[in-house]
Amino acid sequence: MTTSTTIQTIPAEAIAPESFAPYGQVIFASRDGATFDSTDAQLILDQGIPRFYIMQLHKRGTRFHTITRHVKCTQCLGSLAGKDWLIAVCPPNNDVNEPDLSQMKAFQIPGNCFIKLNLGTWHAGPYFNHDVVDFYNLELSDTNVVDHFTHSFLKSHQIEFEII
Repeated sequence: MTTSTTIQTIPAEAIAPESFAPYGQVIFASRDGATFDSTDAQLILDQGIPRFYIMQLHKRGTRFHTITRHVKCTQCLGSLAGKDWLIAVCPPNNDVNEPDLSQMKAFQIPGNCFIKLNLGTWHAGPYFNHDVVDFYNLELSDTNVVDHFTHSFLKSHQIEFEII
């Protein structure tokens, strides 16, 4: 017996600090010399050695069937060269090891800002239609080894998502 996969579309909305608040922060440029305040990334990186690196991603497209979260650290992502990109997110729900589909949203992120994901925020992405995009990523050095919880919508709901 075969099961069929349903493709569900998620419209991407333009990212704004208010609409992204349940998932994290949007960080835009500030003037040089500005003092630390609530518009700066509120980081939690005290459970290990921070890792700041550039990852090069190729032809990611806009479809996904898995979503991931990190519960030990915040994570920051941003594209280089001003390229726009997409991400799908669900708010943290750390007592359940499954994202709340009713609260899933997708955002379009311009190349002039970065995002900070809150502890436990489920996220799928970065996605884009460019050939190649370099992203900077700030997390812990072992995040992808010891703090990487992934949920498969193909296994749980036979769903694949497409951000439009």
